[in-house]
Amino acid sequence: MKSKQEEKYQALLQAAMKVITEKGFEKASVSEIVKEAGVAHGTFYLYFTSKNSIVPAIAEYIFEKQLEELKLKTANTDNIWDKLYELINVTFDITERYKELIIFCYSGLAFFHSFEKWEDIYLPYYQWLEDILNQAKEKGEIDASIRTPNVVKMIIGVTEHTAENLLLSKDHVDEQNVKPFKEDLFKFIKKSLE
Repeated sequence: MKSKQEEKYQALLQAAMKVITEKGFEKASVSEIVKEAGVAHGTFYLYFTSKNSIVPAIAEYIFEKQLEELKLKTANTDNIWDKLYELINVTFDITERYKELIIFCYSGLAFFHSFEKWEDIYLPYYQWLEDILNQAKEKGEIDASIRTPNVVKMIIGVTEHTAENLLLSKDHVDEQNVKPFKEDLFKFIKKSLE
């Protein structure tokens, strides 16, 4: 059960994502965010130091959703290749679902000089994939000589870049156009790990 503080934080975060998606960051005001969240104006500042500080919180929310989906969809498989294919699918799905907010987060994090926060946001995701790769190394499914922390960042980086390059620059991309990219990306990652 969520505490009152967690409920208010989540209400503010959801409201901020909605208002920013509808109006853009510059036009979104703290007043509109708190009105949408149904909380007092001062409540915003109990959780965020400024409107700018919502940017890393939104990025963290998106990564938490992605990791939650990945854990759920890979829970019943021990096969590294199924897990990696699911990583690709979930990354593409999340990118499509949150594309306006992802674009905003990139520009917002760059503009407000918070790139150092990216590493903290990514840590649970990195750790999840590192654990999976280490287990695969122990089972002999992948090359035991790979440097897992480095490879984790490469896999996540190339997967996100491919999804974003395809999905963020276009208004609509259907699954028929996306599927070959997913398949080629999977082959590329698999070949690099064998």
